[in-house]
Order: sequence, then structure tokens, then C-alpha cells
Amino acid sequence: MRAVKQWRVDLMLGEDDGQTYAEARLVTEVGDRLMGLGRAHVSPDDYDVPEIGDEIAVARALRDLGTRLLDTASADIEAVTSEHVHLNR
Repeated sequence: MRAVKQWRVDLMLGEDDGQTYAEARLVTEVGDRLMGLGRAHVSPDDYDVPEIGDEIAVARALRDLGTRLLDTASADIEAVTSEHVHLNR
């Protein structure tokens, strides 16, 4: 039988002083937690469509989370192998 693991990403969105912000939090079965952050703001020349700000902030938070996860994996590999590791982003 194939082993299945479950990891969850919780997304939180909010607004502060005209900026949309997002947090993407990774929760694994062993309780590891990483967090990515993203922000978006409306330019004075743009249409104010809140859903678009949400999409941009969430996309940036997920991208930040992915970068942090690759950095964590690199550090873990270095700890095991005692060799410098660089994973492509």
C-alpha cells in the first residue's frame, strides 16, 4: 500500500491602509510550519477591484512560501550531507 501524507496550506487575507496582504502557512503532519507573505496595492491609475488584489497578494505569498520551503530543504540536505546545496528556484 502506498503511504499518503497530508500537508495543508492555510491562506489568510486582509487589508491595511489600502494594501491587501496575504499569509500562506504550511502545516505538515509533524507540525512543521513555514509562512510566506505577499502584498498588493492599487495604483492610483488602476481600477479598484478587490478580488484582483487578493489574487496578487495570495500568489506572492505562495511564491514566497515556495522559496522558503526550498531554502528549508537545502538546509536539511546540507545538515545530512555536510555539503553545500543550492536548489533551483
